[in-house]
Amino acid sequence: MQPKSAAILPPAQTAPPGSSSSILALRVYYEDTDAAGVVYYANYLRFCERARTEWLRELGIGQQALMASDGIAFVVRSVKADYLRAARLDDALEVITRISALRGASLLFEQDVQREGQLLFSAQVLVACIDQRRQKPTPIPTQLYSLFESLA
Repeated sequence: MQPKSAAILPPAQTAPPGSSSSILALRVYYEDTDAAGVVYYANYLRFCERARTEWLRELGIGQQALMASDGIAFVVRSVKADYLRAARLDDALEVITRISALRGASLLFEQDVQREGQLLFSAQVLVACIDQRRQKPTPIPTQLYSLFESLA
């Protein structure tokens, strides 16, 4: 039996009801680029992390509340990334996030970074639910699992 979560907050007003994906708009800043003026490769992972966090927030899920009330956290277990085209300073980007697989203690996210509809970066990110105290995998709480299942 999966634990019940006390950390689900009322959904934010911006959450698209029943949406299976989320889009985070962001701008490339100077600090995101390398000496050649293109986005430094590791920053795509930062963009994806930010998009997953904002997606959870849109769904009304507070990560700090999950840690405090349920003692759980979501951590990246693995990443498969494809760098297809370069983003540059001042580009307006969109990070599209969706769940592609859901298991008892993990979620597989598909994330794409686009510029004006052109795919620049694509990643599969496996995120595990862990018991913070034991630092071991633990089942996703029932309420969260049901919410994620409705979006997968």
